[in-house]
Amino acid sequence: MKTIFYALLTTVAFSACQGNKENAATYAPRVLTATEKFNYYPETRGDTLALITAESDKKAAEETEEVFNVKYKDTVIQIQTNPADKASAIGKFSTAEYVNTQKTALLVQIADNSGLVAPVYLITITDKKPDVISLYRASKGKEDKKYTKGIIKTGRDGYLVNNDFFVANVNAKVFLIKRQNPDERIQGEFMLKSPDKQTFAFLGEKSFFQVHYPTGKTYDQPLKTLPTAKGNDLFVWIQENYKWDRDKEGISHLIPSDNDKIVDLKSFK
Repeated sequence: MKTIFYALLTTVAFSACQGNKENAATYAPRVLTATEKFNYYPETRGDTLALITAESDKKAAEETEEVFNVKYKDTVIQIQTNPADKASAIGKFSTAEYVNTQKTALLVQIADNSGLVAPVYLITITDKKPDVISLYRASKGKEDKKYTKGIIKTGRDGYLVNNDFFVANVNAKVFLIKRQNPDERIQGEFMLKSPDKQTFAFLGEKSFFQVHYPTGKTYDQPLKTLPTAKGNDLFVWIQENYKWDRDKEGISHLIPSDNDKIVDLKSFK
């Protein structure tokens, strides 16, 4: 009788411990191959993605960066970062930004202590189920390490991801950024966008490579002179030497300005 009693007690204790553990589900990310829109409207109140603060793996006392989990209903979402390894599931994110007002699409970056730029994903709800999209494109660029910076906010309109994707805010539309060379991500520093917010200008070694992301049209403007300025001084140099113009199709692109004319600085915002 005692044996049965202790067996029951052990079962209850085990069940209680299991009850305290959060449910988790692992998703293998799919690849984004074309421009897609992820603006799912929930039918019920709980049909959204929730952000919760997670315990950081960092042990140093001075490391205070916040880390997040993503939950759908009562389940923590984990991402299988290596397609060939089911044990590579990670559910902690250093960055998490809602990219639609319904809170059914989240742009996230893996919390990674390796010192490398961590992978970026889009977690969405589609037909009442989570879906994970990898925002990664293979690249052989010689300066990839320099120009792979993860998520960069480009203003209220959205986020640039590793010079390869633009995630539009509010409506969660993801655009593939056309590359200068197909086998490598844009080898340039994102500097500014056009007044209509649809053309991105990247400063490379010898030119401004520009992409009108809605159409994929590109424009390569050779540099008049190689800039030596850094930081804010570089931005001032651009303002003084370049201006935005429109082609016959109404697409904005950056061209050299006439230095004898006054530059309207508002066009660079």
